[in-house]
Amino acid sequence: MKVIHSISNFSSENDCFVTIGTFDGVHIGHQKILKDLIQSAKEQNKKSVLLTFFPHPRMVLQKDVSLELLNTIDEKSQLLEEMGLDYLIIHPFSKEFSRLTALDFVRDILINQLNTSKLIIGYDHHFGKNREGNIDQLREYSLLFDFDVEEIPAQDIDDVSVSSTKIRRALHNGLLKTANRYLGYNYMLNGTVVNGKKLGGKIGFPTANIDIKEDYKLIPKTGVYVIKTSIEGQVRHGMMNIGYRPTLDGKHQTIEAHLFDFNGDLYGKEIKIDLLFFLREEQKFDSVDDLIVQLKKDKENALAFLQNNLSL
Repeated sequence: MKVIHSISNFSSENDCFVTIGTFDGVHIGHQKILKDLIQSAKEQNKKSVLLTFFPHPRMVLQKDVSLELLNTIDEKSQLLEEMGLDYLIIHPFSKEFSRLTALDFVRDILINQLNTSKLIIGYDHHFGKNREGNIDQLREYSLLFDFDVEEIPAQDIDDVSVSSTKIRRALHNGLLKTANRYLGYNYMLNGTVVNGKKLGGKIGFPTANIDIKEDYKLIPKTGVYVIKTSIEGQVRHGMMNIGYRPTLDGKHQTIEAHLFDFNGDLYGKEIKIDLLFFLREEQKFDSVDDLIVQLKKDKENALAFLQNNLSL
């Protein structure tokens, strides 16, 4: 897959099959559209193209600085590459770009720039200035500019109306199983292992402190999770706490992963963590000894979960 930054940097002599959207999460609804796009393009010997935007339009038009995204750009790119997409175009979204009328968007972007011969979109898709463009207009423009339009109806997406908003809500509420089912994969966090206060090691549970540089990445509900990662090609399981460590200091949110049967040095390394199961809420204990007792129970529960879910 080739990643292109800005529409103006894209050119293709071949006709392209295109879809458009932010595709945050690349969830099962998105995957339905993308599989259709990629398969159709291969059958017709065309190139499959996803035009997406960053920053997210809501961050630009609504100044929604509180919006948290399910994927970083790198995570989204990796998911799309695994699906077999040919081109990912990441276009900088701006107020100026948002003022393009539906007609201008179709003519200047889809036809003249992307060489679109077929457009595949999800149900209820809107585009152009004030979101004025819809499926009916697209069908009219398709006759004018000679391209095909295919809409993926809602009922084709697992009979469930999946949305990025629903997944964000599930993660904030600790409903990890629901979120992962809607995503079609385990929710992930990618970051760098940084130095912490090393308090975990002193109580027998050394942890890797994870720093995530993208401030827009959604951090799930505070609590303890069963996790999976890969280190030097070996799968490692463990448990992770997201929260404020109220028993120890309670000042700043941290993400701390304890990997079972691992004592290596991870400082400075990039790490990808899959969240498998939400174990419990974060708690404040009366003493460090009480915390240690609970951590041992957490480990037992995590191992029991993994034993019963060997495929994870």
